[in-house]
Amino acid sequence: MELLDSRVAYEGYGVDVEIRRYRRTDGTEVTRQVIDHPGSVAILAHDDEFVYLVAQPREAVEEDALLEIPAGTLDREGESELECAVRELAEEALLAAAEWTELTKIYPSPGYISEVVTIFLATGLSPASGERDEDEAIDIVRLPLAELGETLAGIRDASTLIALMALRDRLAGTSSE
Repeated sequence: MELLDSRVAYEGYGVDVEIRRYRRTDGTEVTRQVIDHPGSVAILAHDDEFVYLVAQPREAVEEDALLEIPAGTLDREGESELECAVRELAEEALLAAAEWTELTKIYPSPGYISEVVTIFLATGLSPASGERDEDEAIDIVRLPLAELGETLAGIRDASTLIALMALRDRLAGTSSE
């Protein structure tokens, strides 16, 4: 696919909206509104007993306490995905990890947003401190691994659902690795 033209229709905080015109491989041309996003990370942090989640308000979906794995946007100049993940785990879950593994990259909604989410596995956990944004209202949730299966049905955040399903499969010994 070839990008023929792009113009910014709206510049926002953290994202821009662009009008883009493409030529597909079959020669047809289409125009799309695309939310241009810098990308983000999500962190599946667990030890032998718990997986660490956060509950926080998500105004865009009108949820007072959406249950998620720690996550954040690549919004600092020059910061790598792993550096962002380390920072976000400390800020949101007050944890550090000795071992980091990239699990996968996903497109949460490729029909209209360019965001790529890199999901990391974080283990070898220890307490850490981090500075949350002043408007963040986060509660740390320690979910017992024994309750993972029954909790999955109530998860609505895509990155969290993918990560927790991967953890469930790893714990059951059915991982594709």
